[in-house]
Amino acid sequence: MQTAELVSALVDWLREQLQETRQKGFVVGLSGGIDSSVASVLCHRACPEGTLGVIMPCYGSPQDAEDAELMACTFGIPYVKIKLDLIYAQLAELLTGKSFDEINHRTITMSNLKPRLRMTVLYFYANEYQYLVVGTANRCELTVGHFTKYGDGAADIMPLANLLKFQVRDIARYLGIPERIITRPPSPGLWEGQTDNEEMGFTYEELDHYILYGEATPEVKERIEELKAKHRHKRFPPLIPPF
Repeated sequence: MQTAELVSALVDWLREQLQETRQKGFVVGLSGGIDSSVASVLCHRACPEGTLGVIMPCYGSPQDAEDAELMACTFGIPYVKIKLDLIYAQLAELLTGKSFDEINHRTITMSNLKPRLRMTVLYFYANEYQYLVVGTANRCELTVGHFTKYGDGAADIMPLANLLKFQVRDIARYLGIPERIITRPPSPGLWEGQTDNEEMGFTYEELDHYILYGEATPEVKERIEELKAKHRHKRFPPLIPPF
């Protein structure tokens, strides 16, 4: 499917989801990254009067919020900006019993608090306006579990879930998303300088190729399969007894 056809099909699919669920629009967390940018523009095309972007800074890079606002303003997407720094700090201190400066905020335990706080905000607006929460994970992230369970992995619909990273980039350029967003290193944005490549241990190009053709260097293949096994609980519904 060509990029133009793919965009049209995704926009049609989004409209169908509104009709089937009888919801009035979409709410998307805007991170300043390419995935949330593509998802938000597709939603805005599907429902211009019912798409809300939510920018949620939380002790991250200032550029993230700047790029998110650039995206919203470039495409005329209504947005709100909710700063989560204070509530994160209070919760972190409450849970650990430590002062904020004593906490190691780069652990999985602490960093996962941020996307789960963001999920809470998104569902507040979804409930308030009868909107669907739009997940922005792509096929690569879902394959290896590169997301926070019940954080950025919590959503009502995921329009990018079947797209590899190179397809997301193709759509971004087709839609006219600013080049600085397309070319910036992919990152969960949980702390300054964090990148997906460093977290995963391989590049999206390598992961795209492995998903498509099953080919990778022994080291990359081992790492991908390790993440798939480790994060299996993220990729499937909760386990229930078979009786």
